[in-house]
Amino acid sequence: MHETLPPCPACSSAYTYEMGALLICPECGHEWSPASAEPAGGGTEDGVVRDAVGNALTDGDTVTVIRTLKVKGSPGGIKAGSKVRNIRLVDGVDGHDIDCRIDGFGAMQLKSAVVKKA
Repeated sequence: MHETLPPCPACSSAYTYEMGALLICPECGHEWSPASAEPAGGGTEDGVVRDAVGNALTDGDTVTVIRTLKVKGSPGGIKAGSKVRNIRLVDGVDGHDIDCRIDGFGAMQLKSAVVKKA
């Protein structure tokens, strides 16, 4: 019998494993219980895009990046705490459901799991 485990709610990695009563992501180190796997972890559910805390996002909202993100071609990346204004919700590739413009980086797409509503 092959059991499929849900992807990590923090980084969307498919390589999660079970240790005792918790699920663990080897890529980012996030630990969570299977009972609370997705509802508060961002993403889309019932057509509503939610941030990392579980707040519903809409077009035009201002969000804050909750962890430092690496960006190809940039030595520093996007720092945690950076504010992003006037977001637009899209059906992007690979879970990137926020289209925005970040000062110093330009236009890009973000995952809703790495932002929280400001």
